Amino acid sequence: MTLPALTPWPSEALWQAVEPQLPGFSVEVLPEIDSTNAELMRRLRAGVEDPVLLIAEHQTAGRGRMARPWHSSPGAAGSAGPGTLMLSLGLPLAPKDWSGLSLAVGWSLANSLHPEIRLKWPNDLWWQGRKLAGILIETANTRQAALSGSRYVVIGIGLNIQRPEVAGLSTEPAGLAELVPGISAMLALTQILPPLVQTLRAFEQQGFAAFQARFNARDALAQTPVTLSDGQHGVAMGVDPVGALLLQTGQGLQRVTSAEVSVRRAAAPANPASGH
Repeated sequence: MTLPALTPWPSEALWQAVEPQLPGFSVEVLPEIDSTNAELMRRLRAGVEDPVLLIAEHQTAGRGRMARPWHSSPGAAGSAGPGTLMLSLGLPLAPKDWSGLSLAVGWSLANSLHPEIRLKWPNDLWWQGRKLAGILIETANTRQAALSGSRYVVIGIGLNIQRPEVAGLSTEPAGLAELVPGISAMLALTQILPPLVQTLRAFEQQGFAAFQARFNARDALAQTPVTLSDGQHGVAMGVDPVGALLLQTGQGLQRVTSAEVSVRRAAAPANPASGH
């Protein structure tokens, strides 16, 4: 597959903005890779543990939570870059509690991009009920990280710039350019990366409790009937101080963790008065 030449990524500007907070930080751009998360995990197994931002202009095997594939878009004709921003940020992190990290990352992205973007627990960005971005977080114990009391975390982000033309998805996709005309993958990256690193440092010191109210203010599922993949039904009531979904059921208020289930809005009941 021959890929078109793209506008240069602002690697130097990104490095200058982030390196003071992450000593040893580097930025790499790859024309094509199977998965940026998979590549950083391979590097970890080979002993490479420095903080790094890995950007892919095209992914052949992008993946999301629960091993679902992530469909990337090459970009619209005449666009200044790929139709999907695909990246992984790897760094050592040492929070007291890892619970709620993907929620804090999602809030940071939404807050950097647009006030109308909402968050679907536990790791998606939505706009008008459609999926705009997904987050995949993986962690690993490494010798270097262990010496400092931390773990190495890889934060994978797939953000649709143009709306993907992919059939058969369980949730209809959205593109950031629908909401922010003229936005490019390069510009979106400069908006989200420095605040994301600041968010990670705040999470490291304060945990998710510092982000609970901020997440709930953008919660796409709040006060909405939902169905869990384990068959439970209830009304979503926001998240608690460690990022667990609060679900009001017939048996009372239940806590649901992201390791257990996925969640979807419940189907709307048929209207008997409609005549259809």
